[in-house]
Amino acid sequence: MNSSIVFILTLCLLSTCLEAQRPCLTLTEEGVAKVQEGIGISALFDTKLESIKKEVDQQIELGFDVPIPKDMAGGYTHERHKFNYKLMHKAGNLYQFTGDEKYAKFVKDMLFVYAEMYPTLPVHPTQRSYATGKIFWQCLNDANWLVFTSQAYDCIYNYLSADDRKVLEKDLFIPFANFLSEDNPRFFNRIHNHSTWANAAVGLMALAMKNDELLEKALYGLKDDGINPYELDNDGGYIKKEGVYQAGFLAQLDYSFSPEGYFSEGPYYQRYAIFPFLVFSHALENNKPELKIFEYRDNILQKATMALLHLTDPQGNFFAINDAQKGMNFRSYELVTAVDLMYSISGDDLLLDWAAAQNDIAFNETGFIMSESLKDYSPKSIGKKSVFFGDGVDGDEGGIAVMRIDDSEALFKFSAQGMGHGHFDRLSYSLFDDGGEVLQDYGAVRWVNLDQKGGGRYLPENKTFGKQTVGHNTIVVNQKSQYESSVKKAEEHHPELYYLDLESSQGVNMVSAVENNAYANVDMHRTVIMYADPAFVNPLLIDIFSVKSDEASDFDLPFWYQGHFMKSSFDCEKNGSSLTPLGEDHGYQHIWKESSCKVEDEEYSFNWFANEKFYTITGATEKGDEIIMGRSGANDPNFNLRSDPVLIHRKSGRESATYFNVIESHGKYSRLTEIPNQPFGQIEEMSVDYADERYVVCSFANTENIWQIYFSLQDNGPKSIHKITVNGSPITWDGVYKIVKSKK
Repeated sequence: MNSSIVFILTLCLLSTCLEAQRPCLTLTEEGVAKVQEGIGISALFDTKLESIKKEVDQQIELGFDVPIPKDMAGGYTHERHKFNYKLMHKAGNLYQFTGDEKYAKFVKDMLFVYAEMYPTLPVHPTQRSYATGKIFWQCLNDANWLVFTSQAYDCIYNYLSADDRKVLEKDLFIPFANFLSEDNPRFFNRIHNHSTWANAAVGLMALAMKNDELLEKALYGLKDDGINPYELDNDGGYIKKEGVYQAGFLAQLDYSFSPEGYFSEGPYYQRYAIFPFLVFSHALENNKPELKIFEYRDNILQKATMALLHLTDPQGNFFAINDAQKGMNFRSYELVTAVDLMYSISGDDLLLDWAAAQNDIAFNETGFIMSESLKDYSPKSIGKKSVFFGDGVDGDEGGIAVMRIDDSEALFKFSAQGMGHGHFDRLSYSLFDDGGEVLQDYGAVRWVNLDQKGGGRYLPENKTFGKQTVGHNTIVVNQKSQYESSVKKAEEHHPELYYLDLESSQGVNMVSAVENNAYANVDMHRTVIMYADPAFVNPLLIDIFSVKSDEASDFDLPFWYQGHFMKSSFDCEKNGSSLTPLGEDHGYQHIWKESSCKVEDEEYSFNWFANEKFYTITGATEKGDEIIMGRSGANDPNFNLRSDPVLIHRKSGRESATYFNVIESHGKYSRLTEIPNQPFGQIEEMSVDYADERYVVCSFANTENIWQIYFSLQDNGPKSIHKITVNGSPITWDGVYKIVKSKK
């Protein structure tokens, strides 16, 4: 026989063989075989398997419902369709792991009901989204449906007849994928977590159907110029062409993350997006290994996973950066999936420690691998360290710093805007300890998936308060938000990192950043220091905030403390008979003014109780400074806002100002014994000893010691020598800063 014919026949046979390999997305024949062999001897996976079998078996007994869509998030039809796609995904995996055809039949029967209904569906009747879905109120949720359902389809592919597959693909899957892409280009063809879900949904179904046309859309986006923005390089990977608009999944990988793996929209949305990023990448690795997707952009998906794990507070909750619902944490199914998958790729023992802390596994091959690896592993405590993540594609658009000493953690945010989910909160920080939040970021004004609260959508107060500057722990100028509350203007600029030291052996973590564009003709420079000293039980948070304006301005510095006010050095009489809003716009209209007073002393102290502990802010003041105590909830007709307390330090009619504050965590109170321990802070004196455009010198003291901080505001050279005279005494130091402790 002619050798060419033999070669062609061989290719055809190989192609047929490859085509017959099912499942092929996030499960594989080889992997399923290993899981089947391990059932009964892998305890953690067995527990997961039995739990899911019980759930799915119960639903098979009850039957399923595929209602005509009508509800917003939280309503019956929304939640039912969401339940259905997760149920099909679980049933498909059960079919593979157990071989029981009742699970395949269950998925098949439900898919055919969807296939009958889908061609008759108009867009969702709510019409409340920029990209309205069909099954759900927004295309984003439709994409979720397809991400999970494509995996279920792959699992029962060989159970279905060729005619079954033809009907499902013709009437349901191809129209569904085209609706998400061609019919909704604004949704599909941009850099955003919504588009990540869309690209992954279309791509996963393309791989399940072996549809190259759909796969090309998923990888490269919709092409309006006929030019593929990527081309194959000599090593089988893809390189970008210059000067071509880029969209699609590869562009999401290129533009969504900083080089360290930080996602500009913040960890809450990074957690949401990591699932489609990883699930589609897993399927690409199994079907298109030449793409080397997990090596793409210097292992960006592995970095993104580790970044997410480290952007958690001491309770494991994601920091509430930008639009974030509090309480979402590293035990979410997305992070369980991510940890297991990344461990199967990297074998990094650190991920075993995280998985042990999660106490859960993914219901797939990688979860089985994790279960087997944990059997004889002795988990270590997760030693999270201080970390910095640059923002922006090149990591040079500001960033996020997390300072950690013992049980204290501070998050300093000086990142780029974060697109539509960003808040106007540059140079803000939040403070945590092992008990929870100490100084908070409000997060998003939203009740996700609760029908009672706007169908789970962002509520009006998210825009009028949640995003506004006064809702965060950073300076507000003239009671107006940064960048005039304009996302477009804010996207044009970003803060600059001035100085970073997260590895000091002297008990110091320090981050310093500048923002000179948030307000016209106003320069802001903030330095946050976490400082451990034997004189204090817990690390101090030292905050130096310099602001300069070209004209006399009002400066407000809010502290959104968590807990109950105990005592202060100032005497502000509480409004006893009526409350008024603090202002008319930019978030001030949502703050009740509970009390206010002028401060006459050179410092003030404010003591409160939370997390079974006591905390004190001590701040330097000048004559004429005002303290305002308020609470969120004004002009809130539907009670959408939490009633959270705030202290605002106002300096009025100034061209420049230096705020200097130290926050102590001290003492505890037992409700059982009713005995307080160290309820008062130690700091007795505070002062700004010197401040101009080049330098600031601050000091604080307790009964025994004085600490003085010298800081250079314009020269951040590590070897620069600085000389100034403060109160008649010459001071010299080298480097950006120096902290000097001396006896009184």
